[in-house]
Amino acid sequence: MKVIKIILGIVTVLVILFFSTGLLIKETTYQVRVEIHKPLSEVFAIFNDQEAMRYWLPEVKSITPINVKPGIVGSEYKITVDNNGQTIVMKEKVMAYILNKKVTLYFDAEDMLKTADYNFSEENGSTLIVKDVACKSESYIMSCMFPYLKGFFTDMDQKQLDNFKAYIEK
Repeated sequence: MKVIKIILGIVTVLVILFFSTGLLIKETTYQVRVEIHKPLSEVFAIFNDQEAMRYWLPEVKSITPINVKPGIVGSEYKITVDNNGQTIVMKEKVMAYILNKKVTLYFDAEDMLKTADYNFSEENGSTLIVKDVACKSESYIMSCMFPYLKGFFTDMDQKQLDNFKAYIEK
């Protein structure tokens, strides 16, 4: 009986910690980066080419314009993604666009709200892309889970940048 009480006590503490996470951590942030041995203007142009995107983001099945604005900022797109056999439809909004310097995208993917801030810089003929990401959710349960998934999110975004590097440097 004593063992059962100890196990229940441990489980209770773990459940309380899990649900406290959503109260304490409102947003999960991380950063990934990649250095590409190509000139900045070429990297920026290919990065923003929707036709080329299918080569380094094969999970993206379609990008449909919803509202395209002059100057790009404020433009919105519907993106369909194949996530291991599950179709996910998300909305993307361009929050910032500075030629050869910066692209900030806001994604609304069901329970995940994600801001991806890409910063481009050039040094010695190579281009550095630094991606700062912030994720949050309108769902309390998902906001409890995101801090524990930070490693997965980081690995996924790093893989996408590495795929882009491999594509553009070939």
